[in-house]
Amino acid sequence: MPKALLLAAALLLAPIAARAEDPGRGQSRVTVVFDHALPNIPGKSLKGVLVEYGPGAATPAHRHAASAFITATVLDGAIRSAVNRAPARVYRKGESFTEAPGDHHAVSANASDSAPATLLAIFVVDTAETALTILDPG
Repeated sequence: MPKALLLAAALLLAPIAARAEDPGRGQSRVTVVFDHALPNIPGKSLKGVLVEYGPGAATPAHRHAASAFITATVLDGAIRSAVNRAPARVYRKGESFTEAPGDHHAVSANASDSAPATLLAIFVVDTAETALTILDPG
């Protein structure tokens, strides 16, 4: 996905993130901020998901919808992420990573215990998919 599109999405979402209070310590908030069918790719949609982590917050290990290709950009703070068997890495404001269909997101967490962090995940996914994130059992 072109960086210009990500930057435009981030600028459009900045007021949304600024309006809501940050999640508290150890808490997170996930908000679908846009959902548009792609007119040139029948059956596919572009969905934007804002993930806000309070200090010390994390998402349990998970996978995404089987058809999902994801690019994620850190809008604020720092996010620790590990996909598949890769070592965890910290991504800071403005940095991005991707997830291919079927990838396992082993670590997704705020890298800070004292400051919030925000991530914008953009999904290219089958329009019929309703569950974008599936937590690991157990």
